Parts: sequence; C-alpha cells; structure tokens
Amino acid sequence: MSKLYFKYGAMGSSKTAQALITKFNYEERGMRVWLIKPSIDDRDGADIIRSRIGLEAKCRVITPEENIIDVFRHLEERVDVIIGDECQFFTPDQIDHLREIVNDYDIPVLCFGLRTDFLTRLFPGSRRLVEVADSIEEIKTICACGRKAIVNARIDGSGRIVTEGSQIVLGGNDCYIAMCHACWLDRVRQEKNEIIFPL
Repeated sequence: MSKLYFKYGAMGSSKTAQALITKFNYEERGMRVWLIKPSIDDRDGADIIRSRIGLEAKCRVITPEENIIDVFRHLEERVDVIIGDECQFFTPDQIDHLREIVNDYDIPVLCFGLRTDFLTRLFPGSRRLVEVADSIEEIKTICACGRKAIVNARIDGSGRIVTEGSQIVLGGNDCYIAMCHACWLDRVRQEKNEIIFPL
C-alpha cells in the first residue's frame, strides 16, 4: 500500500538534494517520476528544481489554482511515484489532492519542504501534511552552536534577525540561517536590547 510522506527540515538541510537523489534512485530502477513544485518558487527558473550542491531537474510547476488530481489524470504516461519539492507552498486543498492520489491510485507521494516559517509558525501546506501524511520524517541540520536547527531565521541585509513581515519571502543563504531555538531567541532578544533577569 502506497503512502503520503512528508520529509521536512530547516533551511540548508539538503531537502531538495534528497528529493532529486530520490528521483534518480527511482529512475535508475526504470520507474517514472512526476516531479512537481509550487509556482511561487521561481528562484531557479519556472520549471527547474535545483539544490545548493548543484543537482537539478526539470519539473511540472503547479499554480495555486490548479487541481493536482486533474493535472495528474491528464498526464501523457503513467507514473510510478510523485515527488514534490517546496511542498509547504502548496495549498491545503492541493495536499488533499496528493492524499487522494495515494488513496485512489496507490501511487506513493513524497513531499519535501519546510515545516515552519521564520517565526516558527506552520505553513498552511505543511500543517495539512502533518495532519494527513502517513509518514513524517525530519531531515536534520545543525545550528552554528552544534545543536539541532529547527528555526528558519530570516535575516536582513546587515545580518540582523527579522521578526516581522510576510510569511513568504523567497531566498537562500542570503536571507535565511538555520538555527536552534535557543540561539534564535537569544539573537532576537539581543537585537531588541531586551534584558532578561534570572528568577
């Protein structure tokens, strides 16, 4: 029985590289992969998924208005697996579409993406994945201090932590740093000049 997988991690945890390696592994065994991503992620080109280490592949771009089931039904050839990158940007309805494809067509769907935004709040697509995925797996990365990074800290041009603004701002190492919660909170407090007195 096929499953819906959610593989999440902080920025820089090799999510995209792992998605593309997974694609390669399926194709090496003669299986057909449908590689998809949300249209909002146009950093590397409209129909390209590219990792920081240089792996890349063409993909099908999904707009927020599209019904993924309808697009899937009109594919020219049968696929054996669906792999999605930046899945936090899919709408909750689109996550439900992927869930239905798993159920109705017995095709595994692997979703790679962020769990939370720069303020540690779930993205709508990620929230739905946490609610309906059969398997949820963290792809770990570390903070500069050596602890596990869970915060996608947004930084401005001078390297200061950003704590206000739109949930979605596309960027890479120029805009985000993966941090543990303790280091992130310390930086936020320091930059706001808050003084914490021991109890």
